[in-house]
Amino acid sequence: MSKVTNILLAGVGGQGTLLASEVLSEVLMLAGFDVKKAEVHGMAQRGGSVVSHVRFGQKVYSPIIPEGQADILFGFELLETYRYLPLLRQGAAVVAGDLKILPPGVALGRMQYPEDIPGKIRAAFADTKIVDVMGLAQAAGNERTLNTVLLGALSMRLDIAEEFWIRAIESLVPERFLEQNLKAFELGRKA
Repeated sequence: MSKVTNILLAGVGGQGTLLASEVLSEVLMLAGFDVKKAEVHGMAQRGGSVVSHVRFGQKVYSPIIPEGQADILFGFELLETYRYLPLLRQGAAVVAGDLKILPPGVALGRMQYPEDIPGKIRAAFADTKIVDVMGLAQAAGNERTLNTVLLGALSMRLDIAEEFWIRAIESLVPERFLEQNLKAFELGRKA
């Protein structure tokens, strides 16, 4: 049986999680892998939880990552990243943005945002990279490129040629935002 690699993307609606899963899937197909993807769109409105499963290998039969078998958690928001840690296998990697988006209960003062989420993630998974997504997206010229910043950081974890990442971004990002997204991708690679 061939090795299948499982990447779980977790974020909040409006962060570009679904576009990132499209770009990632395109990169993997360009690299010659069989790719399966599944997304949870139900809460994809701004502020709701968004999850995407991306599986790739020589042959993949199901788009859903079995519980406890995700190899990489690709998180767009800290609390969403922390929420999905139980789906990772032991020794998995985490690539996440440092962004905090307050859930309604916290924003209304009914709950508190958990303390030191980056520390808790690192304690559970030593192979963790937390990226200053907003700072790098702003440096790229557009705060909405935070998903592409994270794709750049993720690209350093996968043994896939940079040219495939560039081609996928060029084919899926609208031309008017392309220059900023390519810059964001490069900044993410250097993060």
